[in-house]
Amino acid sequence: MRTLTRVVTAAAAVVAYAALMLAITAGQDLRASVGFGDAPERYAAYLAALDRRDLAAVREIDAWFDEHRSDESTVRASFSLATGSAEDGDFDLARRFVDDVPRRLTEDQDALDAETARTWELAWPWLVAAALLVVAAGVLLHRRRAANAEVVALVNRFVPKRPAWRRPVFTVVSGAGYVVMVAGFLSVVAATRAQHIPWGVRGLMVVGGFAGLAVAFFVLRYSRPRSARSAAQAVSSDFREPVLYLRGFEDDRTAAVVDDLPGALSSGLLPIHSREEQLVGALGAFGPVVAVGRPQERLPHLGAARFYLPGDDWQDGVLALMDLAQLIVIRLGEGEGLWWEVEQARANQPPAKLVLLVPGGHDVDRLDALLPAPTGLQGGTAGKWTAAVVVFDDDWRPRVREVGPFPGEKNRYGSPVFYVARAIQAALTETGLHRRALGVRSNRAMLAVFGKVALMVPALFLVVHLWRLVWP
Repeated sequence: MRTLTRVVTAAAAVVAYAALMLAITAGQDLRASVGFGDAPERYAAYLAALDRRDLAAVREIDAWFDEHRSDESTVRASFSLATGSAEDGDFDLARRFVDDVPRRLTEDQDALDAETARTWELAWPWLVAAALLVVAAGVLLHRRRAANAEVVALVNRFVPKRPAWRRPVFTVVSGAGYVVMVAGFLSVVAATRAQHIPWGVRGLMVVGGFAGLAVAFFVLRYSRPRSARSAAQAVSSDFREPVLYLRGFEDDRTAAVVDDLPGALSSGLLPIHSREEQLVGALGAFGPVVAVGRPQERLPHLGAARFYLPGDDWQDGVLALMDLAQLIVIRLGEGEGLWWEVEQARANQPPAKLVLLVPGGHDVDRLDALLPAPTGLQGGTAGKWTAAVVVFDDDWRPRVREVGPFPGEKNRYGSPVFYVARAIQAALTETGLHRRALGVRSNRAMLAVFGKVALMVPALFLVVHLWRLVWP
């Protein structure tokens, strides 16, 4: 259903865009045809102005015919010659230049009417197809949202109310920031690789590109948290059961780190996505990722969509989400609340649901005490964000995957999340739950930036055409 919904929605968007462009063209032709209907009256007024030797009126009507002419008409040439003669004072010659205009006005009107009919005949099938696809996409989206109605109802209880305008406005601001970022990136790349560009111009392109990247950084830093989806919005837009991501609140600081990418600055690429955003990109292969937010935080951390539980009764909300989630991902830490969540998942959930992320240097003795067999972990590399991934077989025996880079393998991707995602994929495959390319999906946010910017180009083109149609 998810794939079908995406295919139908994409087809609806493409066909609707084509239909709208054709409708705009047909509308422009219709406007030209209707506007040209005043041509006989304008012609009569032109003759009267010649009789009165009113040069100002002659010029005004000549300008009207210049604006409302047919592309293949010779009427415009006749009026141009007549107006030139009138400006020279020869009004009799001017009248002779426009004597045969009535016949050609009729021909022009017929040509405009035929062109309008042709363009509308071409546009109508696309408009009908677009309408049918939009309706089909709407039905599929409604069914997709209804599939998670219970989860949405539960999460909605814990999502604070926000102004309705905030997310749309800051989504637009973020989109503008992404456009500036990509433009800066392309400017730097073009300046460093295009040998035929003069050095002075290349220098300006590099300076302008890095300036654009700096502006984009501050715009996105301000706007992206304000345009983040809530947990209810994330779950309602996806028919799949959610992934519940649990961690100690103290982990938010390290999860918010934006890792440098190899050669990022030299290539003009601006890293902007945090570790948690990248992890959520990988876990999104299973379903929408939701997490409990820190109480009283002013803005949500970027990554998993946040909901906020009451401080005195948070356990019931976590237990309910555990039951409804298809996957429970817990990053181990020191807090007692976090270990209560681990114990509840161990006691009340199927083993295949639970995925544990073990930070480097973390003491696993407490975890081993909960399991029928020890994990065999010795704490891993101290300071490493995630050293190992632990999943479980049917009798709760742990299966451990250490996180790379592996011996002999260079860290080509910079961010440690790529290797965390690969370890999650390998560990879950052993338990029978397989998803492809989790490592690649960890970079989905950055790839989506370029995709969104690419989609904005036809969108801006469409806006310009609509503007010209409404305000010519």
